Amino acid sequence: MARKIAASILSADFTELGKAIQMLNNSENDWIHIDVMDGIFVPNISFGQPIIKSIKKLKKDQPFDVHLMIENPDRYFSDFFNAGADIISVHYEACRHLHRSLTAIKDLGIKAGVVLNPHTPVVLLKDILYLCDTVTLMSVNPGFGGQKFIENTYNKIKELKTMITEQGLDTLIEVDGGVNVENSGKLFAAGADVLVAGSAVFASENPIQTIKDLKK
Repeated sequence: MARKIAASILSADFTELGKAIQMLNNSENDWIHIDVMDGIFVPNISFGQPIIKSIKKLKKDQPFDVHLMIENPDRYFSDFFNAGADIISVHYEACRHLHRSLTAIKDLGIKAGVVLNPHTPVVLLKDILYLCDTVTLMSVNPGFGGQKFIENTYNKIKELKTMITEQGLDTLIEVDGGVNVENSGKLFAAGADVLVAGSAVFASENPIQTIKDLKK
């Protein structure tokens, strides 16, 4: 099991992003999770390519895990790749031709992922799972940080892990939303490999220790 933490900078102080990246560089954090929101697919607006490009020069070895919560994401794959994305994940619900979208991302030479909203069953990925380096299960409704964790996520993790095992794949299961030190152990036990943590990290008095605690 990978047991990775992907700190979500959506929950960081936007006026102190540089300090946030430097803190993550000094922690046991594994990936830097970047939520890109367009105000259409989800009711909020966040980072664009210029922000990603500007913080890229500050990070060390942590991959940029770019989560596109936008309509027609295919238009921007090259832009986000050029800005510094190492992983690009798209929503199942936003892609009419998911096979083409995932192939286009992988053709850039980076990893491709799919994100499922809470209402979307994992079985819908059965015929496309082999193209997924990651599958992210939203454990809140996307758009805002600090929401309450949806308990059915545990069942979806187990179901997805079974599908991955049956197909002999090494796809990583990522969980995004409501992750904290109280549920992280249970999520890893259920089969999650990567936990996205935003408020749990950046609202903590000691973010570096919190990242350690999340991985235990």
